[in-house]
Amino acid sequence: MVAGRRASLEAVRSGSASELLVAAGARDTAALRELLSAASTSGVEVRRVPRVDLDRLADDHHGVVARVKQPEELGERDLAEWPFEEDALVVVLDGISDPQNLGAAARSAEAAGAAMLVSRTHRGAPVTPAAIRASAGALLHLPHARIANITRAIGRLRDAGFSIVGLDERATSTVYEASCPGGRVALVLGSEGVGLSRLVREACDTLVSLPMRGRVSSLNASASLAAVLYAYVLPPRTAPRA
Repeated sequence: MVAGRRASLEAVRSGSASELLVAAGARDTAALRELLSAASTSGVEVRRVPRVDLDRLADDHHGVVARVKQPEELGERDLAEWPFEEDALVVVLDGISDPQNLGAAARSAEAAGAAMLVSRTHRGAPVTPAAIRASAGALLHLPHARIANITRAIGRLRDAGFSIVGLDERATSTVYEASCPGGRVALVLGSEGVGLSRLVREACDTLVSLPMRGRVSSLNASASLAAVLYAYVLPPRTAPRA
């Protein structure tokens, strides 16, 4: 069950919603009209139910809950067989264990046009309703591979033609000093507390850092990811071609 109008709308758009539950007497807003129109176009059943029924299903639902099919979970073999574009971007999460952080990172990755999200099964956040909501529904659109061994997954991506870039605060070059590799790029992000694990750091082709110019020494994981995606990965890859 996915709560909230934005996440429910993306569930409908992604084709994963099987039913939409709307609180009887819910205020008619532009967002609700957009959601109901999308459900009608997609053939998703809409049921009006007492608000108390939604209260039992989810907190802070804003009058809407969507029943969704569990997103397909990809595995290690898919990394070698996936039909990636020549300039594909993959985001790899090494040790993100909080569902809210997973969702926020997925939202940044999907907004930047990532082809896939890769995360750990062991000490890695699962895809929960809270994660889907935190992602604003991005986890319902973005292919997601959950892998037991991130170092081995990086090897699979390298074999598929990816350059592996790790975000590490100890890197000697910042995103302003280093150039993003061309072609396929996998951007690897560690946990907020520990950062990249040693083996994962050693498996990267390049390490870059974000310059911290204020008094705060770091950003949270999803904010760091968004900054690197838009300041480092995307600009050279989206520059006008001669």
